[in-house]
Amino acid sequence: MSNPTVFSNARSFTTHGWLICVWILITPFQYGYHISALNQIQAVLTCRSEANPTLMLSMLPACIPMSELTFSVITAIFTIGGLAGSLLANLVMDRWGRKGATTISALLTSVGTGLMGISTSVGVLGFGRFVIGLGSGVGICLAPVFLSEIAPSSISGNVGILTQLGIVLGIMLTQVMGLQFATPTEWRAVLFLSFALSAVQALLGSIASESPVWLGNNGQHDKKKEVHNKLWLAETSSTSRCPCLFMLVTVCLFLTIGTSSDSDPLLDELEARREDAQIVAITVPKLFLARELRKPLVIVCLAMASQQFSGINAVLYYSNAILSKALPDLGPYVSLGITVVNVLMTFPPIVLIERVGRRRLLAVSSMGALISLSAVGFGLDTGRVTLSSFAILTFVMSFAVGLGPIPFVMIPEVSPPHAVSSLSAVALSLNWIINFAVGLVFLPLRRILSGGDVSKEGRVFYVFGVVLFVLIFILSRMYKGRS
Repeated sequence: MSNPTVFSNARSFTTHGWLICVWILITPFQYGYHISALNQIQAVLTCRSEANPTLMLSMLPACIPMSELTFSVITAIFTIGGLAGSLLANLVMDRWGRKGATTISALLTSVGTGLMGISTSVGVLGFGRFVIGLGSGVGICLAPVFLSEIAPSSISGNVGILTQLGIVLGIMLTQVMGLQFATPTEWRAVLFLSFALSAVQALLGSIASESPVWLGNNGQHDKKKEVHNKLWLAETSSTSRCPCLFMLVTVCLFLTIGTSSDSDPLLDELEARREDAQIVAITVPKLFLARELRKPLVIVCLAMASQQFSGINAVLYYSNAILSKALPDLGPYVSLGITVVNVLMTFPPIVLIERVGRRRLLAVSSMGALISLSAVGFGLDTGRVTLSSFAILTFVMSFAVGLGPIPFVMIPEVSPPHAVSSLSAVALSLNWIINFAVGLVFLPLRRILSGGDVSKEGRVFYVFGVVLFVLIFILSRMYKGRS
């Protein structure tokens, strides 16, 4: 069995460790990719553009005729599949390990995208979308846990932020490809790219490293020590720390490492938890019955609820219409511009999370989001387009700094090793449910609050602000952070 004092000195990844990190991040990248993949090609996919459904391209139709309602159902099937995948994620992670679960997620995504890419009917398209959702549901539960378990404890928070970075990079690439490939002859390339990436990820699973925590919990201590040596560089190692992968991320991590203290008892405590003896993973039903796990359960659920009830989807719903008015010449690029802002603002917390702490980042993010929500609502109600436009940008920036990435970091940090997979499954299942519910009630709620008056549509954002304030207030009382 490995000695905890040996590996508590680890300060960064080896080249192999970075490669495994990149391999894992393909999973949240695919999740983000498929959040908006169909939206970018909707017109050409559904035959609403110039595409002719009778035109055959390499034995495949140029488009698949469907109504707007049918397209909405196809889009929503991703959420249903995601919820199903999240509910099964803990069983997959505990039975086949983190590496096996990542490979399974990749296989599901590759099958789903392959079916969608060659689909000639709504049925095949919808089934493929559901399978992608299954893979994403497993993957989004898995990625934060896997990253936390392979990361040296001194940079586990920094590495945890990468889950959110992978998601927003996936969304951004989809939007870029949508601008380029939304044509009758090329829209399937958006799906085939995802297929190729998932297939490569699945194939590389045979040479990837398993989570050392999972190995230890399953009594494979010799393999655990071997994996530690492959993944981590000790503080005194003379080997180069930076493999020139992950350029900006690595720079951010070094900025943090360079200013961190040599000894942190909280890091030692986290490392000690990783060295627990063989532990039997707890199931979801037992999770709800275990009194000692109620607090971490409530914390992760509050964190995910805060993320979704922040109103991020509602703000993005209005972003195109509002910013297109403010920037009429850049209409087609508004969504991409907002996503680029989201990506760029995900980098600061990579540096700040270990310096400032989780609670402070979350507090600053929430405060910025609350002020921005109020400004968006006021701007919509008073017809101040400039104010609304600016508030949308500040909201996206605030969300990216804390409310977006911090909940993913919190899950593995507040969870005991034997309960982390079950807590992750429950938290992310709640995330899918709230995401679906907010999308379902947003338009009716807006109509009720405005009374049909367009000049009062901003009122719905005050509701999101109140709900977010209540959730963050309760969460701040329970979550003390790791630093």
